[in-house]
Amino acid sequence: MSFKKDFVWGAATAAYQIEGAAFTDGRKASVWDECTHHTKYIKLGATGDVACDHYNRCNEDLDIMKEVGLQAYRFSFSWPRIIPDGVGAINPKGLEFYDRLIDGLLERNITPYATLFHWDFPLELYHRGGWLNPDSSKWFEEYAAVIANRYSDRIKNWMTINEPQCFIEFGHSQGIHAPFLKLPFSQILLAAHNVLLAHGRAAKVLRDAGSSDTRIGYAPVGAITTPESEKDAELARKLTLSITEENLFLANTWWSDPMFLGQYPEDGLKLFEKHLPKFGQDDMKIIHQPLDFYGVNIYNAQRIIKSENAEVKTITDPYAPVNAFDCPLTPDVLYWASKFFYDRYQKPIIITENGMCGTDYVNRQGKVIDDHRIVYTEQYLAGLKKAAAEGIPIDGYFHWSMFDNFEWAEGYTKRFGLVHVDYHNGTRTIKESGKWYKNVIATNGEQI
Repeated sequence: MSFKKDFVWGAATAAYQIEGAAFTDGRKASVWDECTHHTKYIKLGATGDVACDHYNRCNEDLDIMKEVGLQAYRFSFSWPRIIPDGVGAINPKGLEFYDRLIDGLLERNITPYATLFHWDFPLELYHRGGWLNPDSSKWFEEYAAVIANRYSDRIKNWMTINEPQCFIEFGHSQGIHAPFLKLPFSQILLAAHNVLLAHGRAAKVLRDAGSSDTRIGYAPVGAITTPESEKDAELARKLTLSITEENLFLANTWWSDPMFLGQYPEDGLKLFEKHLPKFGQDDMKIIHQPLDFYGVNIYNAQRIIKSENAEVKTITDPYAPVNAFDCPLTPDVLYWASKFFYDRYQKPIIITENGMCGTDYVNRQGKVIDDHRIVYTEQYLAGLKKAAAEGIPIDGYFHWSMFDNFEWAEGYTKRFGLVHVDYHNGTRTIKESGKWYKNVIATNGEQI
């Protein structure tokens, strides 16, 4: 078994989680800036004001990426850094920062993979209704056009939106992420539909501005059910690709079928019938744009259990080991997810995020010994490699994350990085997992 010769090895980050410089050089607030400063929802009162200070330490971070051997780096643009009010006047200093980042990547032979939106919604647009505003997808289209016109000569690989399931569920239903709302279900479906329209409008803008080698996808979070044995594989597929009362927000098909198949799934339409917003006549034409890959963020899975009366349920395995975020470790999830999503959408798969949270610290010898992350990643990659060996087109893998960073409502209490960040002074230390990953990249995963 082996990964294909042009397999892409990378790592990922997000703007608000690493950049800092929250109110520097013309950047204005996002909903996350507002909520970290004016709510009590963030653990230990943390903010993204400084984060990893990547805005000021960009060259140092680029050198670290090169030292780790990255072939590709997935990052996101900060919408309020580029267009401070969300629409209208463009901030030249914001554009210049991303020029430096992108040019620095290319100078180091690291391919940029760019995400347009990773949750930092401009505060000014939130005050105008946010994702509930019927013009929200057009706001996003305007922003995408600025990005595309500036950077499409240097960026060929794009993701429109990161994990829409999460910022809609956690931010607009559960109220545990910015903007910390608990909306009625009908409004949640409306916001979700506007997000899909935003994706479609942005994808068209990127395609029109790009060249023949432009590749476009997006990065949902995969809610996966895995079988205990091959005999339950078809049942696991059905559960992964169906919509029930239990998985309303994380349902894969509600978010992906419109983009890739041009229609909402029938089971969702039936289940949500009483709450559906009115769709525009051309909405699905806007949403359903040509896409080149299926990117997906995957960390764990649920498993199937059957009762004595043959009732089927999915549960979090109570006996699975857990990481420092209390998330179960389920190494076969990349194998099954790749199979299920490729079978449905017939697009090459890119794992746009995968990683684990650890209790990482620098020891007296100046090292970060995170063998747990090495074991985790090796086991997960083994499943991905198995999928590739069975003929599923797996194009790449992006470890989450390149650096320890601001972990949303958890503040700085959770560490996912290949590189340790001392938040008191900004010192970076490549963890043992980062050194191990360098060898994985250099050998194209031969030892997995």
